[in-house]
Amino acid sequence: MSDDTVAQMKAAGLYKVLQPARFGGYEHDLWTFARCAAEIGAGCGSTAWIYSTAAEHQWQIGMYDDRAQAEVWGDTPEAISASSYSPGGTAVETDSGYRVSGKWLYCSGVLNADWMILGARIAKDQDSEPYTQGYILVPKAEYSVEDNWDVVGLIGTGSNDVIIDDIFIPAHRMLTLEEALSGSPPGAAVNRNELWRIPFFAAISLCLCAPAMGMAQGALETYVEMIGVRKTRGAALSQPQSMAEFATIQVRVAEAAAAIDAAKMLVRRDCLDIMRIMAEGRELTVEERARNKGDLGFAVKMARDAVDLLYESVGGAGLANDSMTQRYWRDVHSASKHISMNWDMCSTLYGRVLLGLPSGTAQF
Repeated sequence: MSDDTVAQMKAAGLYKVLQPARFGGYEHDLWTFARCAAEIGAGCGSTAWIYSTAAEHQWQIGMYDDRAQAEVWGDTPEAISASSYSPGGTAVETDSGYRVSGKWLYCSGVLNADWMILGARIAKDQDSEPYTQGYILVPKAEYSVEDNWDVVGLIGTGSNDVIIDDIFIPAHRMLTLEEALSGSPPGAAVNRNELWRIPFFAAISLCLCAPAMGMAQGALETYVEMIGVRKTRGAALSQPQSMAEFATIQVRVAEAAAAIDAAKMLVRRDCLDIMRIMAEGRELTVEERARNKGDLGFAVKMARDAVDLLYESVGGAGLANDSMTQRYWRDVHSASKHISMNWDMCSTLYGRVLLGLPSGTAQF
């Protein structure tokens, strides 16, 4: 994503949606954030993906110790970050922090980021097995970027790899997994909005789901505009005919529109429910968290299926590299491949909980 696009989004206040008010943020609710990301996704999937992840990181950084927040935003409240949550490195404890080395994959938005949030296994010393994991905050000057993002979809995200070679991370720039899941992370002591009572995994996947919904909406709008004026060329029928008059086209448009609307309604319900439960002062139940995970995964599946319905009828014109429908198709399929939105994973987790079985993981 170009620096100019990032600057325009900063000027519009889009990165402030979930940022703590103490640093100029708006502290809006989850659904407002999701709507912003989806609207951008209707125009460009890659831009929405980078925006959405960086904007939701503002919420996550608000979970850290106040000293870490001040380092990120004290002098530069417009600073943004990228992430790779899978523990690609090890953080070895020292007297006042950690020594960290590792390599992290798929760091979406790293080329536009001022900081990285990176998953790391935590060990007592060099010879010990890691006993937990957490998320470190690393400034741009302390990591290198390996330019290797050569893919079929979401090309503009620049999701390159990040490499760190034995740097020191002070203790306040580590958010442990336990703190992230607790509903009372260190940052909640200074950021009093109910946003910072939401467990990390209950909301973080929203930054992946919302752009996909937007991509599907953009594909539908582009398709309707294209089909509305398109006529057959007479190869299968004796005379050119309006494609909008074909019942099969009408069915595809109707099914795609209904799927996109249903996805939005599911996500809206979950966002509003989470905010309501936090305002009530209670914790999310396992069943509520599992439903949320299932809903987000299914919303992405419906978005992808909606685009498939449309793309199957665009003909040879849809193969062109400058076809917007083709780009939406590539981007939404790429979004659906993210492990956090993988329907096989989301559905089995939700299904296990519905059947009264252990979830098998705490990370949802």
